[in-house]
Amino acid sequence: MTAYRTAARIAEAEIVIQKSRFIGRVAPAQTVEAATAFLTIVKAAHYDASHNVWAYNLRDGQRRYSDDGEPQGTAGPPILETLQKQGLADCMIVVTRYFGGILLGAGGLTRAYGQAASAAIEAAGIVTMAPCRVLRVTCDYGVYGALQRLAPAHGATILDTRFTDTVTVALRLRAENADAFTAQLAEKSNGRVHAIVLRDEFAVME
Repeated sequence: MTAYRTAARIAEAEIVIQKSRFIGRVAPAQTVEAATAFLTIVKAAHYDASHNVWAYNLRDGQRRYSDDGEPQGTAGPPILETLQKQGLADCMIVVTRYFGGILLGAGGLTRAYGQAASAAIEAAGIVTMAPCRVLRVTCDYGVYGALQRLAPAHGATILDTRFTDTVTVALRLRAENADAFTAQLAEKSNGRVHAIVLRDEFAVME
């Protein structure tokens, strides 16, 4: 698992070129199914548009695009190229065009779709998704104080805390920090407390 960059959120931006409206929309999408679902939503919202051009780039290497009726290579490829130049993965962009009556030519179309894609990305913002590990720690109240100090020292985020006769804490931290955290936890508790791995996942981490 390696870190990757993607859109921070679903967002849109509109530009107007020679009376044609280009509405760029971007969304994080970790699967082909997610990308397709986003496309379906945009198409339904803009069923009357001249074109709904799209491209996606997934972390597993899958990438596709469609010119959706625009001259071949003038619409989908510049959107995909924008994704790749920005280094974005697990990301889908749809650019909707409402034709304004003025032909832009191949070069004009290529620039317009690329600009609309870039504007959508700028509106969304970019985040780095880091490989993380989610742990569960159950300890007594005496060790809980040490745990409260250890967690931020290792960049961990507390997800949930439950207080009964013991304290159960779920936390997320970068995978690369997990071993050091668990080792120090065992040391602080004299070997009485150990972290249980719940899952590995990607998350936005500072």
